[in-house]
Amino acid sequence: MTTDARETREAREAREAHVAAYRRQWSEPVDGPAWLRDLRARAMARFEANGFPTPRNEDWHFTNPAPITEAAFEPMKPALGTLTVSDVAPFALASEDWPTLVFVNGRYAPQLSRVDALPAGVRVLSLASALHEEPTLLERHMGRIAGFDAQALAFSALNTALMKDGAVLYVERNTTVTTPIHLLYLSDAGAEGGVSYPRNLFVVESNASVSVVEQYATTDDARYFTDSVTESIIADGATLRHYRVQREGRRAFHVGHVEATLGRDSHYVSFSFASGGALSRANIYANLAGEGCGATLNGLYMIDGEQVCDHQTRIEHAQPNCYSREIYKGVLDGASHGVFNGKVYVHPVAQKTDGKQTNNTLLLSDRARIDTKPQLEIFADDVKCTHGATVGQLDERMAFYMKSRGVGAERTRQLLTYAFAADVLETIELDGVRESLERIALERFAGAEPRPVAS
Repeated sequence: MTTDARETREAREAREAHVAAYRRQWSEPVDGPAWLRDLRARAMARFEANGFPTPRNEDWHFTNPAPITEAAFEPMKPALGTLTVSDVAPFALASEDWPTLVFVNGRYAPQLSRVDALPAGVRVLSLASALHEEPTLLERHMGRIAGFDAQALAFSALNTALMKDGAVLYVERNTTVTTPIHLLYLSDAGAEGGVSYPRNLFVVESNASVSVVEQYATTDDARYFTDSVTESIIADGATLRHYRVQREGRRAFHVGHVEATLGRDSHYVSFSFASGGALSRANIYANLAGEGCGATLNGLYMIDGEQVCDHQTRIEHAQPNCYSREIYKGVLDGASHGVFNGKVYVHPVAQKTDGKQTNNTLLLSDRARIDTKPQLEIFADDVKCTHGATVGQLDERMAFYMKSRGVGAERTRQLLTYAFAADVLETIELDGVRESLERIALERFAGAEPRPVAS
C-alpha cells in the first residue's frame, strides 16, 4: 500500500468517525415542535447518506475541507468570562445605536443585545424565542429556502440537523426600516475545540425594505468551527441589503451558506467581506423567482499567510426581465489560497435576462494562489450576459510613477493595494459599513493586524 493510499484510508476513517460523532450530538434530546424535529431528522439522514465532501466533489474541487472534516469538534461551550457591553462596543461597524443581537459561542446573549429601538412592523428575536413567539412564521419558511440535499451542501445539512440558536427577522409589508440591524456572532476562549451552528431567517414582506449586517468575529485566538446558514424570503417589491462580514481568528474555521429567493420586482443586495479564518468558505445563492427582480452580489476577500478563503456564488434566473450584477475582488499575500466559483444559470423561460459577473484578483506574493471559475449556463436565446476574470500583480508603471515622486516602495505597495480593494468597497451603499470596512482594509494593507473597529 502506498503512503497516499494509506493516508486516504486514514482520512476516510477519520471522516466516518466524525460523522458518527455528529450523529451522537444529534441524538441528544432537543425541544421543538414536530415539524422541526422532522426537518432535523431529514437533514441528518441526508448528512449521513452523503457524508462530508472531498476534493472529488466538483464544488469542493479547489478547497480541501479535511482540516474541518477530520477534526473532532464538540458542541461549543458557553463563554468563559462575562463580556460586557463595553467589550462588545468595538465590534460595532458603524453605530452602537443600531438594533443589535449578540451571540457568544453560539448562544444568544440578551444582556449584550438591544432591540428596543425597532420601528413598528419589525420583529427581531433569537431563534429560540421565535420558536415560542412566531411558530407559524418559522414552520412556513424554515428549511424551505436553504438546500441541504447535495453532498456539496453537507455543512448546511449539519447546521439544519443541529441548529439551536440564531436570529429571526420579520418585516411587515410596506415597512421601510431606516436603521440597519446588526447580528453579531462572537467567540471567546471558551470556543476552543467547539462548533456552533448559527441559523438565521429573514422574511421581508412585499414592498418592505431593510438592511442587515451579519458579522462573525472573535475576542480570542481559539480554534473552533462556525457552521452557519442564513435563508431569506424577499417578497414582491421588497428590498434586502445584506452585508456579511467574516473576521474570525487565524485558527478558526468557517463555512457559511446564504440562500435568498426573490419575488416580482424585488431586490437583493449582498456584500461578503472575508479576512479571517484558517479556512473559510461562503456560499451566496440567489434565486430570481419573480419577473423583473434583481440581485447584486459583491465581495472582497483579503488573506495572507496560510489562509484559505473560498467564495461560491450562484445566481439562478428563473423568470424573464431579471438582472444580476456581481463583482468579487481578492487580495492574496504570503502562501494564501483563494477560490472563486461563480455560476449564473439562465432558465429557458428567463428571456431578457441581463447578467454581468466579474472576478479580479491581486497576487502580492509569488506563493499566493487563486483558482477562479466564472460560469454561465444559458438556456434562453434573448439574453445579455457577460463574465470575466483577471489575475495580476501590482501595476509596475504606477509603482514607478509613485516612486519617481518620492513615495517609498512599501508605501507604494500599500496604497496601490488599497486602491484595488477600495474600488469594490465603494459599491457598499451603507455609509457606516463602507467606512468601517475601508478602515479595516487600510489597516491590513498598512501592515497592521486587523483589530476591532472602534465606534
